[in-house]
Amino acid sequence: MVHMTRNISLTIVSVVLSLVLSLPVSAITLEKVKEKDHLLCGVSTELTGFSRTDEQGNWHGLNVDICRAVAAAVLGDASKVKFVSLTDKNRMATLQSGDVDLLSMNIPWSLSYDSLIGLNFTGVTFYDGQGFMVPVKLGVTSGLELQRVNVCLEYKKIGAANLGDYFKANGLAYKLVELDEAAYPIQAFEAGKCDVLSGDISSLYARKMDLAEPNDYKVLPEIISIKPLGPVVRQGDAGWFNIVKWTLFTLVIAEDSGITSENIDSLKDSENLEVRRLLGLEGIKGKGLGLADDWAYQVIKQVGNYGELFEHNLGQSSELKMDRNLNELWNRGGLHFGPSFQ
Repeated sequence: MVHMTRNISLTIVSVVLSLVLSLPVSAITLEKVKEKDHLLCGVSTELTGFSRTDEQGNWHGLNVDICRAVAAAVLGDASKVKFVSLTDKNRMATLQSGDVDLLSMNIPWSLSYDSLIGLNFTGVTFYDGQGFMVPVKLGVTSGLELQRVNVCLEYKKIGAANLGDYFKANGLAYKLVELDEAAYPIQAFEAGKCDVLSGDISSLYARKMDLAEPNDYKVLPEIISIKPLGPVVRQGDAGWFNIVKWTLFTLVIAEDSGITSENIDSLKDSENLEVRRLLGLEGIKGKGLGLADDWAYQVIKQVGNYGELFEHNLGQSSELKMDRNLNELWNRGGLHFGPSFQ
């Protein structure tokens, strides 16, 4: 009797395991998100333009809107997101442990992240890179005018080589200001100990807003290195990877197609096939991703296209007033593009 019971138990376990293994790979994370009826999204805290809370505790920023776009695609409701505030030290472990479904933080895409620690980058939401911030009174409008200046570096180990290459290539002289290990470069810069603060463009714009007189400083247009940033998911779940990836593509394709959150409903009678695919009226619709047919429509309608997200979080309608530069579309001199919805 005991032997029979044990055999029955083993049979049940085998059946359950075979069913789990036969599920599409997207079921691993997608089904969990559907079951919870909300997306757990890891974000940074107090990073102006990307992820920050207001006085009422509401989250704002480009990275925050990426989370909302994924929620709109998966759950049909951009508000069904629970934001988890993470640091550089605990973000990867938190994702790997399954305590969040997605990281939408300013994480640089690199080989080590993409291979050694079991994570996948799903695309690029912001092309970052090293640049310069200067006081307006310095009277320069370009990095090419930075002759014989004192420079403070935000991240010395990473930025020093780029800095040296740029100044040498352009025949410019500079002096790297050596700061005490405990000193904050932004404070030294504000105190006038250096003429230039060099660091990631995303960081420089955010730092500028924390200065006592932000309008007395400006970020120059040059980017002397490139650092693509984007959302990260766990490896081993190709379906979830595809969902996040194509949500990002949707944002860019919509802008490239002239579809916005404001005009999308007026385009339902459009004869343009790419537009009709985005609206879920033609093509494979949501079948390939395991989503509702109108998933892309929900993303655009509820969150907007990439241009809309950039404009109100980082662009001229925001407090940062950042130029798009590399973050323009491919046909406007930038690097963002999206493949076809065929």
